[in-house]
Amino acid sequence: MAIRMLPWSLIKVKTHCNLCAMQCGLKFWVEPANGQVIGVEGDYDFPTTHGLMCIKGSVSYKQVHHPDRLTRPLMRKSLSEPLQPASWEDALSFSAGRIREIQAAHGREAMGVYGGGALTNETAYLLGKWARLVLKTPHIDYNGRFCMSSAAAGQKKAFGVDRGLPFPAGDIALAKCILLVGSNVAECLPPLMSYFHKAKEQGAVIIAVDPRTTDTGRIADGVLRIRPGTDLALAQTLLHVLIRENWIDRRFIAEHTTGFEAVEASVQACTPAWAEAIAGIPAPQIEETARVFASASESMVLTSRGAEQHSKGVDTVLAFINLALATGKVGRPGCGFGTLTGQGNGQGGREHGQKADQLPGYRDISNPAHRRAVAQVWGVDESEIPGPGLSAYELLDAVSRKKIRGLFVMGSNPAVSAPKAGPVRDGLKALEFLAVSDFFLSETAAQAHVVFPVALSAEESGTTTNLEGRGLLREKAVDPPGDARPDWQVLCALAGRLGRPEGFRFQNSEAIFNELRRATRGGAADYSGISYEKIRAARGVHWPCPSDDHPGAPRLFEDRRFWHPDGKARFHALSYRPVAEEPDAEYPYVLTTGRLLEHYLSGNQTHRLEELESRHPEPLAEIHPDLAKDLLVKTGDLVRLTTRRGQVALRARVTPEILPSVVFVPFHWGGARCVNLLTNPALDPVSRMPEFKACAVRIEKEEPS
Repeated sequence: MAIRMLPWSLIKVKTHCNLCAMQCGLKFWVEPANGQVIGVEGDYDFPTTHGLMCIKGSVSYKQVHHPDRLTRPLMRKSLSEPLQPASWEDALSFSAGRIREIQAAHGREAMGVYGGGALTNETAYLLGKWARLVLKTPHIDYNGRFCMSSAAAGQKKAFGVDRGLPFPAGDIALAKCILLVGSNVAECLPPLMSYFHKAKEQGAVIIAVDPRTTDTGRIADGVLRIRPGTDLALAQTLLHVLIRENWIDRRFIAEHTTGFEAVEASVQACTPAWAEAIAGIPAPQIEETARVFASASESMVLTSRGAEQHSKGVDTVLAFINLALATGKVGRPGCGFGTLTGQGNGQGGREHGQKADQLPGYRDISNPAHRRAVAQVWGVDESEIPGPGLSAYELLDAVSRKKIRGLFVMGSNPAVSAPKAGPVRDGLKALEFLAVSDFFLSETAAQAHVVFPVALSAEESGTTTNLEGRGLLREKAVDPPGDARPDWQVLCALAGRLGRPEGFRFQNSEAIFNELRRATRGGAADYSGISYEKIRAARGVHWPCPSDDHPGAPRLFEDRRFWHPDGKARFHALSYRPVAEEPDAEYPYVLTTGRLLEHYLSGNQTHRLEELESRHPEPLAEIHPDLAKDLLVKTGDLVRLTTRRGQVALRARVTPEILPSVVFVPFHWGGARCVNLLTNPALDPVSRMPEFKACAVRIEKEEPS
């Protein structure tokens, strides 16, 4: 066996993975003689992951020098022409000219901006500022709307603040009962599994709620095989049982919450038999789950996209928060409610201004006091900041309806990730101007008039915020290839060409972060006491951190005081409603979607790495043996999935680990294999989250031609 010898001159740069919200601590191996990243190892000093990383992180360094990297701007004046290499001067000038033409002809709001949950805090902040002050458009949103918006809205309503985990990840290991709802941690956040294993070693009971038995479910003590989109009914019934058996903490409820009486009345009819008829979970399992949750000394509820990506996702989150509040198990180590953020900077990305309804620091764009605080930092009058704009899907739908004529996309691939993707793709092709900033040519970038080549995380410094609210610093390891630049430099250059250089003259990312600190001062997500130096010294700082001498806040509710003005958490009385599109005679089954261990989001990064692609080279439609028997289908056969929005042909994988009425497809592929051609854009009325996780589908075997 050949042994790989590393050069003595090797430099190890401490940084963080650029993929999921764990933001695992890494050390890039850099050969200084040629500026090449030649390997990676886990950083055992990073307190969240202690040197652990998943297979994606272990090969992520291979993106840096990948031959598919974009190294020069690409440009064309018409989609009938091919994209051609261009100079930065030409690409920037052409972009500025097209933006001016569109806004002169159709108004400022004819331009939209679509960001990403993987952007650094600095870029997310600057993108929001750029959209509102340079383009003067309210229409900016980002793909995190499809990830965390329901959880964020629910936590804000209940607790007065949204931080995915309001406690450090290590608290998971302290729980004695963990109710894990709609989350496949083993494939989506693999290093986090170490805390679940440790909890089990210390006697914890883990109960997974999922229509599939996943790798996560295999470590659970029980799996509640729920019908997609019925988690709200389960949560209501669990609370019904807790109240009926007097397993609630009435003292905590009286001292630290409001609204319980209405909730108590609202779940009176939510019996286990009622929930069994809706969710398909046997009533005795529901009764036992309630007993175990209530009797454990420390209990925790963790939700994820399986429960949240629904047209009633906010209500579902609120219902599980009701459960945690009713037992009084919030604020103590090992207790509480949290949600598992998915994207790399999904937490920080939504805090600093690239959401349509928010300004930096989690400020509400409709609140005059919040607007004034940010306007003062930006050196403008409050009236210059536009009001709330369209949410992510509504923005893309406006593109399809030609209400938005020009779009700037940074760090996202909506041609693959948006629901009802067919009309979205058609709309992107019909735009008068589309500019995309990315490091690989994604399906969205392939439709653009201008593509800006930008730096990977290894090639620029910047901060992110992981799933536990810990602000981190990704350190630069090498220079970007060719003419690629950091995202923020693209925004600053365009600001100058569009006549608004003021406020966009930054020399480095740290200067942007220092302005972000001032813009968040006094907000819910207060970063004013966090600095690059402080992050380096502590290996991360949890927000809020309101002063230089503040240590940060790993646990938000440790004193049992919540973030509403009266310090009390809010219960919410809720009514069950079904998914927006239930099965019927024409479309008799339910389609649900999710992730795989080897791939990430639209696959624009992971499909290019052989170690990952070879393990999962195509999406498979998972179907139960009973359904496969009815369809005369076996593993490897081609099946056609049809919904009211389109059809996709995929190979089948027959497995007993899914409900007989459900088909599961991963969403990491574009083109004709894109499952989002089928998904339903029905939106949650509060979060504007589409219903990715449940729609009616027909399944047919494809006969060989």
